[in-house]
Amino acid sequence: MGDNKGVHLRRCVKWQAGFSIFLLFVLNSASGQIRYSVPEEMRPGLFVGDVAKDLGLDVKRLVSGRARLVIDDSRQYVELNRNKGHLVVKERIDREQLCGQKSPCSFGLEILLENPLEFFSITIEIQDINDHAPVFSKREIILEISESTPIGTIFLLDAATDPDVGLHSLQSYSLKPTDNFALKQHSRSDGSKYAEMVLQSVLDREKQSEHSLILTAIDGGDPPRSGTVKILVTVLDANDNAPIFTETMYKASVAENAVKGTLITKVSASDADQGFNGNVTYSFTHMVEDAAHLFQISAATGDITLTGNLDYEAVQQYELNLQAKDPWGLTGASKLVIDVVDVNDNSPIITMTSFSGKIQEDSPPGTIVALISVQDVDSGKNGQVRLNLEQNSPFTIKPSPRKYYTLVTDAPLDREKVSSFNLTLVASDEGSPSLFSKKTISLDITDINDNAPAFSQREYKAYILENNSPGVSLLTLQATDPDAGQNARIAYYIIDTDVNGSPVSTYFSVNADNGIIHAVRSFDYEQMKEFKIHVRAQDGGSPPLGSNATVLINVQDQNDNAPQVLYPVQSGVSVVAEIVPRSADVGYLVTKVVAVDVDSGQNAWLSYKLQKATDRALFEVGLQNGEIRTVRQVTDKDAVKQRLTVVVEDNGQPSRSATVNVNVAVADSFPEVLSEFTDFTHDKEYNDNLTFYLVLALAAVSFLFITCLVVIISVKIYRWRQSRLYYQSSLPVIPYYPPRYADTVGTGTLQHVHNYEIYRTTDSRKSDVKYFGPVSQSLMSVDVSGTETIPKETQASDFTDAHSTLVIEAQVRYSVPEEMVSGSMIGDLSRDLGLSIGRLRSGRARVASEDGSELVQFQSDKGILLVKKRIDREEICGQTSPCSFSFEIVLENPMELFSVTVEILDINDNSPAFPSKEITVDISESAMVGAQFILGSAVDPDVGINTLQGYSLKPTTHFSLKEQTHSDGSTHAEMVLDRPLDREHQAEMKLTLTATDGGSPQRTGTVSIRVIIQDANDNAPIFTHSVYKAFVSENSPKGALVTTVSANDKDEGAFGHVTYYLDQISQASSVFSLNPDNGEIRVLGNIDYEKVKQYQLNVMAKDKGSLSNSCKVIVEVTDVNDNVPVISLTSFSNTIAEDSPTDTTVAIISVKDADSGKNGLISCSIGPSLPFKMKSTLANYYTLVSDGPLDRETVSEYNITITVADQGSPPLSNNKTLVVRINDVNDNEPVFDKSVYSAVMAENNSPGHSITCVHARDADSNQNARVAYLLEDVQINGESLSSLISVNAETGVVYAMRSFDYEKIKSLEFSVKAQDGGAPTLSTSAQIKIQIQDQNDNAPQVLYPVQSGVSVVAEIVPRSADVGYLVTKVVAVDVDSGQNAWLSYKLQKATDRALFEVGLQNGEIRTVRQVTDKDAVKQRLTVVVEDNGQPSRSATVSVNVAVADSFPEVLSEFTDFTHDKEYNDNLTFYLVLALAGVSFLFITCLVVIISVKIYRWRQSRMYFQSNLPVIPYYPPRYADTVGTGTLQHAYNYEVYSTTDSRRSDCKFARPASQGVLIVDAGSTGTVQRAPIEKNILDEPDSSLQVGNTDI
Repeated sequence: MGDNKGVHLRRCVKWQAGFSIFLLFVLNSASGQIRYSVPEEMRPGLFVGDVAKDLGLDVKRLVSGRARLVIDDSRQYVELNRNKGHLVVKERIDREQLCGQKSPCSFGLEILLENPLEFFSITIEIQDINDHAPVFSKREIILEISESTPIGTIFLLDAATDPDVGLHSLQSYSLKPTDNFALKQHSRSDGSKYAEMVLQSVLDREKQSEHSLILTAIDGGDPPRSGTVKILVTVLDANDNAPIFTETMYKASVAENAVKGTLITKVSASDADQGFNGNVTYSFTHMVEDAAHLFQISAATGDITLTGNLDYEAVQQYELNLQAKDPWGLTGASKLVIDVVDVNDNSPIITMTSFSGKIQEDSPPGTIVALISVQDVDSGKNGQVRLNLEQNSPFTIKPSPRKYYTLVTDAPLDREKVSSFNLTLVASDEGSPSLFSKKTISLDITDINDNAPAFSQREYKAYILENNSPGVSLLTLQATDPDAGQNARIAYYIIDTDVNGSPVSTYFSVNADNGIIHAVRSFDYEQMKEFKIHVRAQDGGSPPLGSNATVLINVQDQNDNAPQVLYPVQSGVSVVAEIVPRSADVGYLVTKVVAVDVDSGQNAWLSYKLQKATDRALFEVGLQNGEIRTVRQVTDKDAVKQRLTVVVEDNGQPSRSATVNVNVAVADSFPEVLSEFTDFTHDKEYNDNLTFYLVLALAAVSFLFITCLVVIISVKIYRWRQSRLYYQSSLPVIPYYPPRYADTVGTGTLQHVHNYEIYRTTDSRKSDVKYFGPVSQSLMSVDVSGTETIPKETQASDFTDAHSTLVIEAQVRYSVPEEMVSGSMIGDLSRDLGLSIGRLRSGRARVASEDGSELVQFQSDKGILLVKKRIDREEICGQTSPCSFSFEIVLENPMELFSVTVEILDINDNSPAFPSKEITVDISESAMVGAQFILGSAVDPDVGINTLQGYSLKPTTHFSLKEQTHSDGSTHAEMVLDRPLDREHQAEMKLTLTATDGGSPQRTGTVSIRVIIQDANDNAPIFTHSVYKAFVSENSPKGALVTTVSANDKDEGAFGHVTYYLDQISQASSVFSLNPDNGEIRVLGNIDYEKVKQYQLNVMAKDKGSLSNSCKVIVEVTDVNDNVPVISLTSFSNTIAEDSPTDTTVAIISVKDADSGKNGLISCSIGPSLPFKMKSTLANYYTLVSDGPLDRETVSEYNITITVADQGSPPLSNNKTLVVRINDVNDNEPVFDKSVYSAVMAENNSPGHSITCVHARDADSNQNARVAYLLEDVQINGESLSSLISVNAETGVVYAMRSFDYEKIKSLEFSVKAQDGGAPTLSTSAQIKIQIQDQNDNAPQVLYPVQSGVSVVAEIVPRSADVGYLVTKVVAVDVDSGQNAWLSYKLQKATDRALFEVGLQNGEIRTVRQVTDKDAVKQRLTVVVEDNGQPSRSATVSVNVAVADSFPEVLSEFTDFTHDKEYNDNLTFYLVLALAGVSFLFITCLVVIISVKIYRWRQSRMYFQSNLPVIPYYPPRYADTVGTGTLQHAYNYEVYSTTDSRRSDCKFARPASQGVLIVDAGSTGTVQRAPIEKNILDEPDSSLQVGNTDI
């Protein structure tokens, strides 16, 4: 019932009710005011003050006036003991929680007394105790201070906080140790204290990089409390050290074929400085042009990588100047010497001097195919060349003089295997790694006729339909000949043989060109079903070669024969009839038509159809079996003589058919048949004992068949047990036949064939190991994994070719200066070598060189050597000295070689040059005197005295020059700082560096040096104001700008960038935010004037070098009307009776506004058109009372919105909604939905069935609206209504108490009363009408004919009765009503349905046709009487009808009326069928067993044709005889040495893959496994399975 601040209301609920009553009267003003002071943290129950004494009140007055405390706060710190008049502590009082930093701290309360109402005000002041120690916001303060920071620099420290006030709050700070820093304390205007740390001695990072200090904050309590924080000072490095390389000169080597990106080496320099000052970047300085694009150095890591292509022949060594530089311009230098390692980077060149491209396949080994020349431009070992073939081939390479090679055959050639060779010549040198080049040549092999044609199959199969037309093609034979041309041209012909006494050519022919076989004549499947012919394929070579193939031709059947009827036999002499008794039932087997077709397959599948019949409705023929059976019951009306025509048709395409006539006699006696069939044969045999003999034969055949099966199974089990004994290492007797040797002509045992069979383990299968010849004394390694080829040993014949010797005859050397013009003479070779001009001409003298042929030319007609083009020493040799190049003079006939060396002398044609026009050096103004800065070196391509000699620098006001000389004699310049730099005085300097060489005349080169002085952090930021003042409204949104602080730093760059920070200790840090970049102070939290009226912010400005300064910002808060009035419910009852009088009190409301003055003045109101109003009683108290009559049925609930508003600008308002519910009184009676209820119910309902439901409503609520339903008890048909109907008092559901019967009660009508639960009760009544519906619950009852189980009652119909004769009438009734009583009559069963019918509606039984003499006397009819209900019900009645003219005739028929007779005429047929089936199975079993035995006997005769006796043989005991599996330690082999020889053991101690077997090495070949033929009829469990292997 309260709002969100209802906690206070719930705690004070005991006195609110009384208080709300007394506030209705005029209250007096407060009559007294007292003040108490208590310390915080007092325990509950401690004494605060004697209120009764201090107010001058009697304790009895407190009790009688029900004195109580009225406290505005939600927490109740004290309570009143009315019995003693004491004020005591109720819960712990925390001053810091209650008032924060506000002092003094107090809270007020009022004591309220009733009868009369008195009001007393009490103020309780809370005194502070020292229960809090000073606390820093951080556990650790981290400061970063540069070692170059000047003395006196101030660093602002975070302040500590102490929630206590006065003397107990924070009083002072202390700092330890004080070696480098001192502490300075300050007080703010609000009395808070903060500390600053002042640098009092110079910091040195190299001596001590960190300082750890302890700052202690102390309060003024007794005893004092303190809090500490750790200050960690990190000394930042100043850039006072230059980078130093780990080595003064680096050496590295790289292969000339190294790829781009290859890491050559890594240089490293260290800087004693730290952090950013210690970052070192690497670079090349003063690089020559040819090296600039070859190498790259990583500025970050010092990795030197290759970026271009190296060539050892061009440059063998590179010298690179290295520089390491820190961010402030201090540098270090070193040199890197890179040696280029020569690699074999020139591949040999293959030239085909002579090559034809063809060779005949019968060419002998050693035939020359090609002459090849190989050259390699490399020299030394890299120029030594080998020529080989890449792949295995019947060719080889042989060396010849003067680096020539010949390609010759090395083995026989076979064009059919390989018709051409793509030979890859590989020329490789002796370099490391070796280089090679390849050249592929194509060589074709010409053909000779050395292969016979081969058919794709050894045997072909073809099919041809019979009655074919002559000349039809059967199949195409295809033979292939691997030869080419005429040798591969194939002709086909049939090998002449006889077929049924006629040549095969009279049956088939073959096309000689394409191998198509044609049929010469037409074939008949019934005469010849298959042919076997042989065809030969012959090539066109000389001499011709050929091969044969077998062709099997199967003749396929066609439907060219009509079916033949075997039974019944057709004869023109007499008529044969099948007799069918008249008592035959449906499905009676009359006879069976048996026919055959001499065709085969589906052409012989026969089907039977009834074509004609005397009475088609009486017989049918089985489609598949030809059985003629009756379709219906045979009657006396059926004719005795029946003639059937059956068509037998096969399944061919097109089909063929035959017809047969079957005579059938429908009669019970043979004389009756004879009377119809006068020409019927009167031969009849009787066999009374037929059934007996059939049973006897069936039993005998079954016994024989079962006995045979038992014997076969017993033999199988016995053999299986024998085989198991053998495989478990028992020793069975194996039949053994003496050997049948391979040589059977009496010349002795031959050594050419051996058969070996090897057993590896105890019960493993035999596996073959095959050998190539008889046992001799050679050794062969046997591998059981398969078959190996034993290669023949060949000896390569060595031959030696004579090589001509090449001799260097002489060597000369010339020296010439560089830059000579073209055509200048170098020397007279003819004179210097002692050669005549004639010899030079005849020997075709020429220059042979890789590098010098383009620089010089030789005039053989004069014998002089001239300059061909300008010679530049620097281009040829670079810095190499001395510089020279060599070449050879070659003469032929005979071959002579002369070496010539030309040395190139240097001239001073190049000035020293610097890599760049200007050198930029960045130097910090804090750089120390003596700091060195590398300037690099100039480059002079000349050598010796002409190269670079020294450097000079101008001006020298601040810097001097120092030259450094490397171990290789090269120098570079370094600039040394002589005087301190001052960026503020001069930010940039210009110098000139001059390089001078030693040539004559002297040459120089200059470069401009630009010195940029970098700023050092030697100035702290300075605020524009020491104190800033700003104003902000308490309702300012978050992000609103308050003011902007600004500080300037004279430094530039990073050191001049100022960052602003806010002191996080003050409470303002959660209310305001400071932008660290621009100094903007914005609103961060909620500003409340009522809580804090002024904020003081401490702002610190700090540069990147850790120098800082601080200022103060005072923010005044402007008050606005920002407090919404608060509504509190002092007393509230949410219900009121609807008959309450006017001015009944509903609620007492208290309103408050935290604002003061005009903003705190409040008005209270409610919405219009409500039967309530507000009354003002005391200041800020209002009463809600009723203002008119209430009606709950009209409005049951009111939502009353109380609105309070202050008078501020703009005014603020608040509202609170009270829900007042109107309590009900019983002033409304129940009202039914209907005055009359109607319902329908089916009869035969279950007791408790729900019939209908009545419902009444009462406008009242709760108990007054609770409706109960009652029956007004009346008598219906002499029974009480309550025994028939009941009503649920709560739900109004009307139930049936019992099952109703429509035939007894057809409707009900009664009243139900609805009564409410009010006091007094009110009620009303409603009428209910229930109609009972009929159901089909009664079956029809047959009145006539009367059914009796004593005698048979029959209606007599004379034989002279005509169509429509009324036999009798079935009379039935149904007690149901409506359509349930509508009856219909149907004839269910009848002896002769064609004779009688029953009227559907009237039940009259009448004749349908004329009664005849053939109609049976005894007729039985079953009539069904059915009603029209859902579901319908029925009754049946049997009517016996006697067709007779006299009563005695009727009695004679009905004496055996109930006798049934069953016949089983098929016994004999089933006995014959069973006997035939068992006999067939028995005979089939015997035939199969005899066939298998004969086949095995023939197989044994094929392998063992000798008449020698069988000798028992026991196999050897194998290595593993306990059945544990295959062992790895020993293998047992059993070897057959001849075709039928006895097995002998050959045992090896190791696995077969490592065994050694003695064989004859006289012949070599491939061992092939001989195929083992398996008979599908062989016993799978036979203990003896022998496989022979031919070698």
